[in-house]
Amino acid sequence: MKTQSKLYFYMTISTILLAILAVWSLNTGVYDFGGKSAFEVLGKVIQGDPGLALSDKYVVWDVRAARIIMAIFIGSMLSVSGTSLQGLFKNPLATGDLIGLTSGATLLAAIAIVLGGHFKEYLPETVQFSLVGISAFIGSFLSMMLVYRISTSGGTTNVVMMLLTGVAITAIGFSITGFLIYVSKDEQLRDLTFWNLGSLAAATWTKNIILGIVLIIAYIILLPKGKALNAMMLGEKDAQHLGINVERLKKQIIIIVALMVGSCVAFSGTIGFVGLIVPYILRLLFKSNYVFILPLSAVCGSILLLTADTFSRSIVAPSELPIGILTALMGGPIFIAILVKFKKSL
Repeated sequence: MKTQSKLYFYMTISTILLAILAVWSLNTGVYDFGGKSAFEVLGKVIQGDPGLALSDKYVVWDVRAARIIMAIFIGSMLSVSGTSLQGLFKNPLATGDLIGLTSGATLLAAIAIVLGGHFKEYLPETVQFSLVGISAFIGSFLSMMLVYRISTSGGTTNVVMMLLTGVAITAIGFSITGFLIYVSKDEQLRDLTFWNLGSLAAATWTKNIILGIVLIIAYIILLPKGKALNAMMLGEKDAQHLGINVERLKKQIIIIVALMVGSCVAFSGTIGFVGLIVPYILRLLFKSNYVFILPLSAVCGSILLLTADTFSRSIVAPSELPIGILTALMGGPIFIAILVKFKKSL
């Protein structure tokens, strides 16, 4: 009960901080609401005020609010996916972007963008509408399976092999994506640039509904796995003795993480290092207790990405700095810090 009380306390504090950041982000921008705050305008939108200017409604509801919700969803899912992989592989370097999941998702999304027009008409209408998203999920899933097959032998995962496989997948993805950029048309080139740099500028409420559904399904399965991941830290055999179905846990995490990473890449492009930064900071505070780390990463990932996105659209306003650049700048030093810590422990 004491552990639960602590968790509820930290979750409450994190959620309050996220709400404050959301209000700050909503009021950040170059658009002038005529002396009113964006929060006041949002209240009028919710109330259905007929006297509200259409431009005010569009900026607050369809641009800023939709973008804030997408940042919350994507930041949360990227963070939880990284935390889950690190618990499964027992290594803080196991994140979707470092082991090739993001590259695999981006590659198949790029193929769908450039070549999809040649075969899209033969597919069912529902598949046509979400072809890029489905392709991103398939790319993420195939990358995850390839990494798992190559790096795991006899129930033990070789971390070096896992990272090298990720490097290989990233290199292959980069080369093929580069070729697609070379042969693409102007409109396709803009889309591919968006995927490679990462951005939340294309946020819509339809996309947020899809992300919300994915998030709910994923979290119903993953968030209760804190104790199971704690058991995995002892080793797979010890986890089995404690009653954990190890193979089932692996399959669930692999499929759900692939679904989350694929969905995020489909709607926001490549946003790296979120799944590395948040679990690393939480691990400094709570060691490797995934009962705390897993649910808290869901909120703290949202805090990180929402903060980064708000800065990305305000630093060079009215232009926008791709958010993937900011997260890479934040994640790079942390990645080096983890490597230095590993070097000292050798």
